[in-house]
Amino acid sequence: MSTTDPAEARFLAIEDSGWGRTFTFYQPRNLAFWVYALLTGSGALLFFDRIGSTYHAYSRAILVTALVFAVYGAIFWWFTQHIDRYARQPIKLLATAFLWGGFAATWSMAAYANDALISIYGKLFGHAWAQDWGAGLAAPFTEETAKGFGLLLLIALAPRLVRTAFDGFILGAFLGLGFEIIEDISYGMNSGAARFGADQVEAALSTVILRVATGTAGHILYTALFCVGLVYLLGRPAEPRRVGRGLLLIAVPMLLHGLWDSMANFAGESNIAVLGFIVGITVVALVVAVRVFALTVPRERRFLAEILAPEVAAGFVTSEESAAACGNAKARRAFRRAGRDRAERGRHGYVLEAVCDLADALATDRGAETPRVAFARAEVSRLRDGRPVTEALLPVRL
Repeated sequence: MSTTDPAEARFLAIEDSGWGRTFTFYQPRNLAFWVYALLTGSGALLFFDRIGSTYHAYSRAILVTALVFAVYGAIFWWFTQHIDRYARQPIKLLATAFLWGGFAATWSMAAYANDALISIYGKLFGHAWAQDWGAGLAAPFTEETAKGFGLLLLIALAPRLVRTAFDGFILGAFLGLGFEIIEDISYGMNSGAARFGADQVEAALSTVILRVATGTAGHILYTALFCVGLVYLLGRPAEPRRVGRGLLLIAVPMLLHGLWDSMANFAGESNIAVLGFIVGITVVALVVAVRVFALTVPRERRFLAEILAPEVAAGFVTSEESAAACGNAKARRAFRRAGRDRAERGRHGYVLEAVCDLADALATDRGAETPRVAFARAEVSRLRDGRPVTEALLPVRL
């Protein structure tokens, strides 16, 4: 920010980040809404028709798979909310991303595109070649593009919310999570049917365990990286366009995806080679994701610092609290450990959460002096001093 006025800098940070804005899903005058509704709705119908037609025969496999991946999805949802401590996206927007990845990208788009592209490969290079290499040279293009198209629709539906590469990272992860969970439920159902329904729970669980163990470094990370690259390629009001970086971050997850789907061609029938391949791709994907997270998050931290700066100047938040809230995990951990005893260290952790809640309140109310902001400030002070909740501090109904 070029301005030196903390209040003006706060206003610009709120505007640039989109922090605190709400999301309206139903937009009948927006073509993107109808495209989203048509493809997601048709994909959901195809998926549930498939489930309904086989449920009576493989109900146990379907239920076990769905239950496990529901827990898996809930854990990932919690983790993503934990790392997204800055301009947090509305729950409705995250759910919209999840549903696109789960139903539109899978059943309405990639399922047809994969078969079509592999068929083209067979006509060009022969059936045997297409059987060996078709999946590895089809899915990275069709599936990542289908999920990435979801981000384009989200930008069209919520242009004031999708502002930075970090937003692309978070929304891409939810697009990938939806894709992975619905795809894995289908795999679990297919495993239950592999033995004509005999031992279907055991067969489904073997697939589920493998998919859970390798899932985090699969569609979730691939799409998070792809969508960061897409944001850099397009540019956003709060994120300057960087074509080279964008193309690289689009290419890397597609390459990792292709290597994963071509694993059998590289590793052969050796279990050790297959395990090494799995570990290698997983480690590379996680390392790249950590680096990309570190690349994209500083802009979010700067927005948070500018929102809190007037609070620091007015004495409502200390400079140490602001630095810890805007810092990395190491800075927050150091702040919590600075307490003299266990009780004070615990209080420091609560204070950091309250400071982030204050930033949320300020962003939601566009920096205005409101009862919500006053309550959030009072909570920071109360938790810092270790005072109990009193009636005077209870939030005003808004």
